[in-house]
Amino acid sequence: MSDNTTLVAEKRTDFGKGAARKIRRAGNIPAVMYGHGTEPVHISLPGHDTMMALKQANALLTIVIDGKEQLALAKDVQRDAIKPVIDHVDLVVVRKGEKVVVDVAVHLEGEAAPETVVTLDNNTLQVEALATDIPENVVVSVEGLTAGTQILAGAVELPQGATLVTDEEALVVNVTQAISAEELEAELAEAEAEAGIERDESDEEAAEGESEGDEAKAEGDDA
Repeated sequence: MSDNTTLVAEKRTDFGKGAARKIRRAGNIPAVMYGHGTEPVHISLPGHDTMMALKQANALLTIVIDGKEQLALAKDVQRDAIKPVIDHVDLVVVRKGEKVVVDVAVHLEGEAAPETVVTLDNNTLQVEALATDIPENVVVSVEGLTAGTQILAGAVELPQGATLVTDEEALVVNVTQAISAEELEAELAEAEAEAGIERDESDEEAAEGESEGDEAKAEGDDA
């Protein structure tokens, strides 16, 4: 469930890049809040508290403006490309009892069968949930799954109160057989041949040397 963080905001009347830079220099974050047919409200948020709150996806916030409280979700967070700071936040107004559609992260747990590779094809699922009860993530267990197993979105167990919006046939987890070093080398050689790339003898000798070295190491470990 999303935590509800209270942030005291100030209305702002100055706009543009210069005004935004001035707000950020003061340690605050420029933001705009809109939704439910209301006029967009341009505000300034406390920098540190906002950054801490937005570490969590789909953060539910109580925005206090002139003593009045308003629930809002962080819709878009623009971050600086270099520095660990937030440049701007778009907030969408929500109400208690209202359902919203959000992207929720998929977390894998457990260990699949030996000699398999687990691929997460969709790292988020779109779900509908109460604005005040958005799940932090969706957990998918891969414990003991064998090669050839696929988990589709429709088979993922969602937290209570959440319903799936993503296509039920969307692939979420794919478990395949791990490829051996010999098979990988053969596939690489085939791909190079198809591309018309000829290997130098030195490359082949190096590859053989690495293979022999690995075999010798394995024998040494067994001894």
